[in-house]
Amino acid sequence: MTLFDQLSGVLKQYAGGGAQDTANATEHYEQVAGAAPSSVIAEGLSAVFKSDQTPAFGNMLGSLFSQSSGEQKAGLLNQLISSIGPGNLASLAGGGALASLLGGGASSITPQQAQNISPDVVQQIAEHAQKNDPSIIDKASAFYAEHPTLVKTLGGAALSIALAKVAERQRAA
Repeated sequence: MTLFDQLSGVLKQYAGGGAQDTANATEHYEQVAGAAPSSVIAEGLSAVFKSDQTPAFGNMLGSLFSQSSGEQKAGLLNQLISSIGPGNLASLAGGGALASLLGGGASSITPQQAQNISPDVVQQIAEHAQKNDPSIIDKASAFYAEHPTLVKTLGGAALSIALAKVAERQRAA
């Protein structure tokens, strides 16, 4: 039995991009995220980050960052930094603080350091990373697919888009 079979009642509401149940999307997302492989959830999140029906990628990452634990913040920052290169941080507004943290041979941001970075800085770095490396959306999606509780903070409309992508993928399988 496939995931679509197990959760067909839930996913049918989101299949085809028709009217979606945004009021119950959080509960439905919890059900699907609990049963689906993280790669499937990542595809749904990628659709959310690329959608013209949601805020810009940088805005959403800044929002997720603000809700994240120190470890999650460090993980995201290190992905963004690897995407744009630590040498490019100083040229970004607010990136100088991050660049200085990586001075002296440090290769990554620690959870303690990440707690001192503002969501606005993350938003700017994410926007820059997206322009230079569009695959950062898929990398961020894979990262946040591992943290489904945090993703729920994006709200019902965004979760509906993710669920629609999951439904589409399962129908094609």
